[in-house]
Amino acid sequence: MDQQCTTLGLEPSFGFGDRTGFATPGHVAAMKRCGQGIAPIFPQQSIREMTRTQRTPEDVMRDAMSAAQSSGWDGPVGADADHLKVNEDVDVTAAAGFTFFTIDPSGDVDQHADDYNEPTLRDRFKIVRQSASWFDGYVGRTIPLSTGTTVELDEEACMRAAVKYGSAIARALELGDYIRKVNEADGRDYEIELSVDETEQPTTLAEHYIIADQCLQGGMKLVSLAPRFIGDFEKGVDFKGDLDALERSLADHAAVAETLGPYKLSLHSGSDKVSMYPALARTTRGKFHVKTAGTSYLEALRVVARHEPEAFREIVDFSRQRYDTDKATYHVSATLADAPTTDSADDATLEREYLELWSEVPQGKGFTKPGRQILHCTFGSVLTDPKWGSIVLDCLKSHPETYSEVLDDHFGRHLDALRQGM
Repeated sequence: MDQQCTTLGLEPSFGFGDRTGFATPGHVAAMKRCGQGIAPIFPQQSIREMTRTQRTPEDVMRDAMSAAQSSGWDGPVGADADHLKVNEDVDVTAAAGFTFFTIDPSGDVDQHADDYNEPTLRDRFKIVRQSASWFDGYVGRTIPLSTGTTVELDEEACMRAAVKYGSAIARALELGDYIRKVNEADGRDYEIELSVDETEQPTTLAEHYIIADQCLQGGMKLVSLAPRFIGDFEKGVDFKGDLDALERSLADHAAVAETLGPYKLSLHSGSDKVSMYPALARTTRGKFHVKTAGTSYLEALRVVARHEPEAFREIVDFSRQRYDTDKATYHVSATLADAPTTDSADDATLEREYLELWSEVPQGKGFTKPGRQILHCTFGSVLTDPKWGSIVLDCLKSHPETYSEVLDDHFGRHLDALRQGM
């Protein structure tokens, strides 16, 4: 593995998660065909995903970079150490050569802050006041944006930001400083993404402004930020919501990023959100990052469905048994009743209902079948099961051409949609 990963700066970028270690050739094929002007991140995996798939940061880096090199990729490559929460996460991923560090302070976010009435909000604010020393510096300010929108930093907006994100900002700054020290000690370049998207309610413009401003003032090398956008960004399916309203909101968030940074807007849970990609690229003027992960695993199951349909049936049965337990950490709405049982469907119907077919999707749209969410959430249980994990991996080893073909088609549609807006 001769090629080393690098930082990508403000270049538009796309992250390809790979939970099996066999997806990179297909990712490279899609990039070569459709990714002009977009920089790839091939090694990308969260600490949570590594735990569930029993892989190490070294495994992820080696598998992705070796495959990229053997597939003929000679351009820049970023490497995303995703969902970092503690110093130890930074230590192991930095040692493996990751360059893009995604801080996830979601455990310190007050998920109920948007619902507090005024007396409760004030009571909560008293508790966090000491950790939000920045509060007085924002109250009463108005920030005009290039879109014509004004960010109003009134008392309530600032209190709600302090209650919801105050502890998370402090945590992010601490971890960001640790990332700096670890990388500077070894003379490595690095960049940071901050993820505040894992909340029930959208991130307001006031919250976005305060979070980013505090991180930048604190010296964080912030290259991208992932707010919680309006609408629903469920795993494994297309965006759910009003696309016109989303585009207006994206434009405002992009204007905040341009005012303070610039830095990129990042879309997490980006898998299959094809309908909104042109708006993301358009409103950010190319300063975007998209992160995908589970969709490459789902395309791996498509290989199993086409070459070993009986095994796919049994994996569907196994996943249905695991779904209600495994979905606990994911934002999904599918229920077991939304997808057929294997004894009531033929092979073609199972692929259609659990994986979907591009030939049946309207142009400009992504996948929407609930069955994909059932399979998406149970990847860890399948891949670490002695029987089913071996079957999936052995099938990919036996049919690498099929896996590359379906990934090339799948991600080519993602990349084409992004380039429509650039």
